[in-house]
Amino acid sequence: MKFNRLRILTMAALASGLFFSCAQQPKQTNQKVLKVTTQTISTKLPWSERMMQSEMKRFPEAWMLDFFKSPKWSYPNGLVLKAAEQLFRKTGKREYYDYIKAYADELVNADGTIKTYDINKYNLDMLNSGNVLIYLFLATKDEKYLKATQLLRSQLNDHPRTSEGGFWHKKIYPNQMWLDGLYMAEPFYANYTRLFDEGVDADKAYNDIVNQFDIIQKHMVDPKTGLLYHGWDESKEQQWADKKTGLSPNFWGRAMGWYGMAIVDVLDYLPEHHPGRAKLMGYLKSYSEALVKVQDEKTGLWYQVLDKGGEKGNYLEASASSMFVYTFAKAVRKKYLPASYNAVAKKGYNGILKNLISVDKDGTVNLNQNCAVAGLGGTPYRSGTYEYYVNEEIRSNDPKGTGPFILASLELEK
Repeated sequence: MKFNRLRILTMAALASGLFFSCAQQPKQTNQKVLKVTTQTISTKLPWSERMMQSEMKRFPEAWMLDFFKSPKWSYPNGLVLKAAEQLFRKTGKREYYDYIKAYADELVNADGTIKTYDINKYNLDMLNSGNVLIYLFLATKDEKYLKATQLLRSQLNDHPRTSEGGFWHKKIYPNQMWLDGLYMAEPFYANYTRLFDEGVDADKAYNDIVNQFDIIQKHMVDPKTGLLYHGWDESKEQQWADKKTGLSPNFWGRAMGWYGMAIVDVLDYLPEHHPGRAKLMGYLKSYSEALVKVQDEKTGLWYQVLDKGGEKGNYLEASASSMFVYTFAKAVRKKYLPASYNAVAKKGYNGILKNLISVDKDGTVNLNQNCAVAGLGGTPYRSGTYEYYVNEEIRSNDPKGTGPFILASLELEK
């Protein structure tokens, strides 16, 4: 694959904001990565750093994030490491950079192959951590990160699609688009395109990215509430799918959280002149209007099943709430949404601090009431019913919550 190195470096500096300042430039050493394991975490630090340091204390190696017992290439790691990247850029503290690099060096081989990654599974989840590789290639110019990045990008060349060009969530989930997949693939796809593609190739890629959102908006938005369903089966064959629409039956909080983050993060890379920008901002506006209507008035939080707040078993869920706060706060800062949404974000954030955060004696910060996982179909079978969503495992410090909490904190700390 041909690319212009000068263009990559220039685009990184101007568009992606990934260059290090002189004070932050990490020296290439053979020193062992600093482990944050025993020290007390200062309450004087902002919440973003308190949570990041707590994560590093709980998971001394970044591959352990999501409670993994052995190194695994996966998406939650990239989510938390995106936050670590921003903290390193903000503070210049070397331990954040080391934490990021150690993850990639554990998983990426010298030839650019990635441990545990199987391209033939065509799983969109595997692409999110590609942003870590792009970051490290720009920081170090190490070719193994570039080769691994290119490997992940090549998955999309043959990834199975719906009849309208929408990426299947995974090969094992035929004809299905899930909201989760928009975050897993599109920010990485757009980031890669901005740096490595030019001319017709770039235009084609950007149009493809916007089309993913177009398909979601066409098929998955509920006309009554404006909320988006978790999944859509074009074939209408899945047991969970409505036989007329192909839609799953409920509005899962984190699925909509993934979707909102996907929009605001893709807009970081989509060129200013591209007509898709106006589309995405329009989608974000209707999305945001729908979410405000189901925000819990008392706490400012959002429920696991968004429109059923008063029903038995439903609960105020941390990961979705953190994702919505991040989306709103970033969208206001970037002027995608009116300034009035800053109050919505702050209300949600204060609700997280008051209701979902606990602090141990040593200063370790915990984010409680995270849904561990949810999906559709598969084995054991996941029905997408209300009862299914509210009975999935709930746990503290899930990276799908802590990562967005750090990102939300950083936005509001600005």
